[in-house]
Amino acid sequence: MTLPRLRHLLFDLGGTLMHAHSEWGPIHERADKALVRNLHEHKIALDSRVFRKQLHEYYSQRDHDLVETTYHLVLRELLNELGHGEVPESVLRSALDALYSVTQPNWVLEVDTLATLQQLQSEDFHLGILSNAGDDKDVKELIEGFGIRQLFDFVLTSAACYYRKPHPRSFELALAQWNIAPAEAVMIGDSLEADILGAQNIGMLAVWITRRAEFTEEDLQRIKPNFSVRKLSELLPTLERISIGRV
Repeated sequence: MTLPRLRHLLFDLGGTLMHAHSEWGPIHERADKALVRNLHEHKIALDSRVFRKQLHEYYSQRDHDLVETTYHLVLRELLNELGHGEVPESVLRSALDALYSVTQPNWVLEVDTLATLQQLQSEDFHLGILSNAGDDKDVKELIEGFGIRQLFDFVLTSAACYYRKPHPRSFELALAQWNIAPAEAVMIGDSLEADILGAQNIGMLAVWITRRAEFTEEDLQRIKPNFSVRKLSELLPTLERISIGRV
């Protein structure tokens, strides 16, 4: 029996195609202060520590229910609680842009990302991105800044589609961009839970990129990637092995 050819590759972003240059703690502190300064320009007072506390509560909630309510909603609800109920959308966006102007430079492409993606495209693979992210505009700007947007058929974030990996709906919405079944695509990512298990749960094969992966022994016992490689440059030979095994 010949199974469908695997020519559709769905990539995670952070930890897979890009990584953080420096520790996030000081970066987030500077970013929060940039957001607060921007709001002050619009006569809105906010303590950066209060904002970060609200974000941590948001992180906990989204990790639990796999629903992405976005940084935008977190900020709007916080300001509403503080008595700023009529803040224009443009002001909220400006404040978030100030925050991301600090965080974005801390992201850098992996050294083998561009060459690997170009090679895959030359081999007639279709490429897409499915990323857990609290702000869609932030991700789009990062990818444009890296100069890799043209290599992907689409970029789908949890901020845009509402669901976070490993929720099955996030993968279904990504595959719908290509109008294909799960058996026709491969997920590639660094998170055993979000990327690997999430993809496998809807019937996709998954390749685990290990160089930035954070995991426990319990994770390894519970989640078994179909294939594992250390870095992106090892991906094409693995995909060739998958294709051979499906004939």
